[in-house]
Amino acid sequence: MITGPCFTAFQWLAVAEHELLLFAAIWFAVFALDEMLVDLVWFRLRFSGGLRTERLFVPAQDELRGVAAVLVPAWQESGVIGDMVRHSFRAWPQRNLRIYVGCYRNDEATLAALVGSGGDHRLRVVLHDCDGPTTKADCLNRLYRAICEDERRSRRRVRALILHDAEDMVHPSALTLMDRALDRVDFVQLPVRPEPQATSRWVAGHYCDEFAEAHARDMVVRDRIGAALPAAGVGCAFSRRAIDRIIVQRGSVDPFAADCLTEDYECGVLVNHTGGQSAFLRVRDERGALIATREYFPGTIATSVRQKTRWIHGIAFQGWERLGWRVGPSDLWMQARDRRGPLVALVLTVAYVLVLLWPLVLALEAWGLVERWPSGGLLRGLLMFNLASLIWRLAMRAMHAGREYGWAEGARAVVRFPVGNVITIMATQRALMAYLRVLSGQRIQWEHTVHRVHVVHACSEEEHSGAVLRSAA
Repeated sequence: MITGPCFTAFQWLAVAEHELLLFAAIWFAVFALDEMLVDLVWFRLRFSGGLRTERLFVPAQDELRGVAAVLVPAWQESGVIGDMVRHSFRAWPQRNLRIYVGCYRNDEATLAALVGSGGDHRLRVVLHDCDGPTTKADCLNRLYRAICEDERRSRRRVRALILHDAEDMVHPSALTLMDRALDRVDFVQLPVRPEPQATSRWVAGHYCDEFAEAHARDMVVRDRIGAALPAAGVGCAFSRRAIDRIIVQRGSVDPFAADCLTEDYECGVLVNHTGGQSAFLRVRDERGALIATREYFPGTIATSVRQKTRWIHGIAFQGWERLGWRVGPSDLWMQARDRRGPLVALVLTVAYVLVLLWPLVLALEAWGLVERWPSGGLLRGLLMFNLASLIWRLAMRAMHAGREYGWAEGARAVVRFPVGNVITIMATQRALMAYLRVLSGQRIQWEHTVHRVHVVHACSEEEHSGAVLRSAA
């Protein structure tokens, strides 16, 4: 039997393992109950007929009921911006459409790509009067000021402001759908559909799993219970009256907060806070395809961590500080879900530490160096509950991914689950450091993801292959 300081150090290792296990088990159970509550609401809606996915049979090219301005902030987007603009104009031939692309004076490559994008008269290229990058919100504000200048010259007020990114591939029916919806609500969000990438099945693929579940379950539930809907920054439309109320709420001349990293999320929530109505529209076209924004998401660990750092920094840290807490039960619930990211990352970190610590303590116990702390009934019960909830969560994730992308991707979703966890842990650590730097007085930085290939090329290849197969048949 080992005695003295050596024994004490080993025994404290066993105590630490027990306490960390209890901590992780309790919080995993809390998170599981939260997810199950969302599942219960979703299943109730589904079996009561409240989740029937509508079909849009209105012609996709119907003229708009007013001028719609699409705002596209662009920094170092020469690889995709030309394809995005050309495809958008082909998909949306409406005369009342305007696409405003914001560029920086020190980004000549993006400007050159826009010059060669076809010369459609509905395109407005807006040059920022400072070197980039600033922040995405600052670029959006520059585009908004350009819209106001055009309104004064034309004496015609814009009816809708639509947000998109330079890498987006729009659906032909999306513009008509958003335009019709703004007759009854102030903000519309359509689903986002990350496209699978053969070169990044695991990193880029985990976005497919997360968005398939979030935009088929979470956002649908939020919409039905009347909670504020966050904007995803793409495939979303604001009525002009909603933008006017947000400007009044801010006490500013600009609708977007230049010092906010998730200005899209904030503006979507502010629609609700200022008395407006929102809607999440999950609709399919006449062929059964989901009317959604398609795009490629980051395909490497580094770029994915950088992107999710911005999300966590803006939503979890800045959101608490900037938006506060709403008193309604639905909003409180959803705000807590939005901002729990750092806590989830902490619990996940503890869990992965336990994966390494548990076999070490078992080995020390086998060698007679420690006595393991006895597991009580509470801990055993929590572990059994968490195991069952994990299996259920993986099944739900696989179901949503499989319904949208096919069951091969649904099966991969189960294996990809830890990939998202590791990226979340790394992004949370970076987001915390970035937030502390901002609190110390440093300037917020727009950590932009550079896009090389637009998803329209992959879709063109798929359509060509399908046509060849049909002709051969």
